[in-house]
Amino acid sequence: MPDLFPLGSLVITRGALDVLHRPDVDASVMRHRAGDWGDLCAEDVEANKAALAQGLRVLSVYHDRSGTKFWIITESDRSATTILLPEEY
Repeated sequence: MPDLFPLGSLVITRGALDVLHRPDVDASVMRHRAGDWGDLCAEDVEANKAALAQGLRVLSVYHDRSGTKFWIITESDRSATTILLPEEY
């Protein structure tokens, strides 16, 4: 799948780094950059489509193999993408 947008600097929070399985994170980053938003509701999928067109922040939601939920957020200016746990937001 081709990349839909640049990720900028890739950052992971300490909490996410401590608990998530790295191969699952890597696979999810690839999905995120290709427009597979993971477990988003239909409304948030539409918001991401608009965000791509308007240069706004993009959000994806995934779960690793142990079921831990995490988010990937790319900033509106595409300068950075952060992997984090929802409670770290």
